[in-house]
Amino acid sequence: MRVPLRHIAGHLVWSTHGHVWALYRLHPGPDAEGRSQETVPGTYVPPAVRDELLGKITHLVRSLSGAPRLFGLCAQVDPVEVAWRMTDGLEDEESEDALTPAALPWVDHVEAALDLLQGQEMHQRTWWLAIPLDTEHQGVKAAGALWAEVADTLGLRAAPVTRAEVNSAREQAEQIEAQLAGGASYRPARPAEIVWMIQHAVHRGLAEPLLGEATLSDHYGGQVRGRVLHSPSYADLGQVRLEEGGTPPAPDADDEGLEDAAPVRGRGGMGGGRARWWKVRSASPLRRRWLQVESETGIGYQAHLALAECPPAVSLEAADLFAQLEVLDFPVDFTIDLTLVPAEKARAQVQRKKTELVDQADQYDARPTGMPASLPDAARDLGELDARLSRTSVEVEVQAVTALTVWGPTAQLCDARARALEKLLAGADYRAVRPAGLQADLFTLGLPGTVRAHRLREFTQHQVSEDWALSGAFTHCEVGDPTGMLLGLDLDCGTTRPVLINPADAPKQDASASLGVVGDLGAGKSVLLKLISGSVVDRGGRVICIDRTPVREWAAFAEAAAPGRCQIIDAARAVLSIDPLRLFPGAEGRHYALSYLTLQLGIGPMTTSGEVLHHAIEQAGALPSPSMSGVIDVLRQMAATEGGKRQDAAATLAGLLRLVEQNRLAAMVFDPTLPPVRLDGSDASDFIVITTTGLKLPPKQAFEHAEILHQQPLEALIGRAVLYLIAAIARQAAFTRPERFCAVALDELYWLTSSAEGTALVHEILHDGRKHGAGLIAGAHDARELGPDRGLMAYRALARTTEYERARRGLDFIGLDSGDGELVRMVSSGLSPVGHQERAGEILLTGPRQNTGRVKVVIPAVARIHSRITTTPGRRPPTPVPAVTDLTKDAAAATSPTGPQPAADAREEDR
Repeated sequence: MRVPLRHIAGHLVWSTHGHVWALYRLHPGPDAEGRSQETVPGTYVPPAVRDELLGKITHLVRSLSGAPRLFGLCAQVDPVEVAWRMTDGLEDEESEDALTPAALPWVDHVEAALDLLQGQEMHQRTWWLAIPLDTEHQGVKAAGALWAEVADTLGLRAAPVTRAEVNSAREQAEQIEAQLAGGASYRPARPAEIVWMIQHAVHRGLAEPLLGEATLSDHYGGQVRGRVLHSPSYADLGQVRLEEGGTPPAPDADDEGLEDAAPVRGRGGMGGGRARWWKVRSASPLRRRWLQVESETGIGYQAHLALAECPPAVSLEAADLFAQLEVLDFPVDFTIDLTLVPAEKARAQVQRKKTELVDQADQYDARPTGMPASLPDAARDLGELDARLSRTSVEVEVQAVTALTVWGPTAQLCDARARALEKLLAGADYRAVRPAGLQADLFTLGLPGTVRAHRLREFTQHQVSEDWALSGAFTHCEVGDPTGMLLGLDLDCGTTRPVLINPADAPKQDASASLGVVGDLGAGKSVLLKLISGSVVDRGGRVICIDRTPVREWAAFAEAAAPGRCQIIDAARAVLSIDPLRLFPGAEGRHYALSYLTLQLGIGPMTTSGEVLHHAIEQAGALPSPSMSGVIDVLRQMAATEGGKRQDAAATLAGLLRLVEQNRLAAMVFDPTLPPVRLDGSDASDFIVITTTGLKLPPKQAFEHAEILHQQPLEALIGRAVLYLIAAIARQAAFTRPERFCAVALDELYWLTSSAEGTALVHEILHDGRKHGAGLIAGAHDARELGPDRGLMAYRALARTTEYERARRGLDFIGLDSGDGELVRMVSSGLSPVGHQERAGEILLTGPRQNTGRVKVVIPAVARIHSRITTTPGRRPPTPVPAVTDLTKDAAAATSPTGPQPAADAREEDR
């Protein structure tokens, strides 16, 4: 194979055909130069966003001129690359190859991801735009290129590229970049990336060099020294044999052990020294429509298809031909060679075709059969094209030659994939052919710096820029974040594509870290929240959870997922104290104590009772061992020493608090013998779970009428006041250390937002969490249950929602069109259908970059995560209710330096 590269200077390529090309990578993402990443849409976008993207693509096409070439290449992804992305940002400063001590448990997740992805066919779609430059003295350059070809044959030195030529090419490239502004995001390609494009084309069907390594490489670039451009040799890239219709080489016993011998040429070709195809058991060359590519790494098979016919009209929903290639279960490369014709020139061509049609019509009138039906259709199409070209002077006609490429390690697999692609295109009224004898020409078309073979002109398709933009050639669809935890797999991609999310990194990117998930019972909300919470803890963050479930599912999960690093605060069986005077120092503790007691007793702070209570809290807070029980003792002393209204108020308050103190639900506030919860951010408090089983809240209507609220049972009044302290603890844990991310997990949020205290907690975390490195992770059955501030959540997930109106509200929540019937049907019946256990975990996910796609959540094969994450009855280990003595022991272990021991019943289960 002849390498088309003579020189590479940055993103400029001097080809062996006498042309100079400027290569750009589209949708590049952030790079070392600090360019921010563009907004990446997902598979599902609102109509307004789709129109905006089409407008950008149309502007990009109209800003180009000449004969640019677009490459859509599927870069091979190695599982190790995914592992590096999962550990990005967790490296220890002292040792770059090791994780921080707090993130060491994350190694289990990375190893599970490697096991899951090993052997899977993964790829990353990349886009490259090559633009030929109209350099001065083109004839001289063509002569120089011709001399380079002759000199290569004769072994002579090629004509050099001067400094002036390099400067001229760079000036023209800068002008092109100014024209591209406002279109798709781009950056100049690097020399190693240009070489990777050739390596990728050669190694299809084999293990290929990784694009990530080429992006970081400084090799292959030329430099101007003196007055000429000096480049390294690219001759080794051409040590490849191309054979159309080639078959695998037959095993030869004489060649065993001859690793250094020349490659064995396969039978079935027409080369010398081999048997003819009809003398061996081989199909006809006309049926072997593939290209055998043999390199030093092995033999791969490629099938190249040319787009031969496009439908005259296609609906907007089905026009994105190239975007639909992603649904195939194998990667497909495409190369589009464009010729952009200005409107005036294109209209002149249309007029000539109209004249030819009139002449044909006159000739057919003289025949008895009359005029064929195709002539009026052609005249109508030409008239519509003429009208659209006349609409604006900036319109261009796109004359495109499109090549599609599939591959495989064997000829049979390659041929099967090519047939599947042909059927997919035929279903959309596109006709693709595999032309015999042109496979090598189509292969060469996909190399940077080459000239399109003249024989490929017959596959030219004519469209205006607006229609061509609908084909989706520039469509960039992603879901999730570039780095973070492995949440699952992208269901909108036919091959394996991991989906990562990184809520802890969102505040660093000036985005909210909060996540909300909406769905039916059993749709997978709790599993998703637990998976994210466990990942946050294992990545070195903190989680505080309020668990209202009677089975204490979050407590069981925390003990299994973070053994030795969790604390369980049980409201019904108090083993840890949440006494504000013991938890919070000084004035902060007295503030929380006063707010809690005024809420518990239903008194105003500006009354006599409020003043007496404030005085008692100040005295109790000044004691050597401050506690809420000390407040009762101070009130008793005031009742014995004070006089008048203060004496009566103190006696009344002491009696009411004694009534509250004797209730078991208030023991974790008034019992001074219980060890306090640790909120210092130590390892023992990485995962704090507050179980509220037994706590009751007044009905929502009671908060609107004070007389109804005062008539509520004591358990409801205690529950409301204790909930205030729980909210204070959550706020303290989340906002104390901004440098360490903290997630507040609130499953079944309706229970919390039914009270003013719970609503205030949700409101504060959503509004101020980003500044303090914290985020809310909440689940609900209806989007309205997430509260009025749910629009501040950057991560939004929608699981199966069968009821029509709730499904529409869920679509509004994630930013999609709730009036789209297809989307409503997908949410109500197409996500995790009941009875199909293999499809459990399907959701629609929207990230901070407003990219929405379908994802299948995958539980990592980590025993401590897998054992307690599901809640399906009958398919999870029973959660024993520990005795009070056992809870006391657990509390003591939680406050010890080593923390609690792992739960004994942590066996693995199916999803």
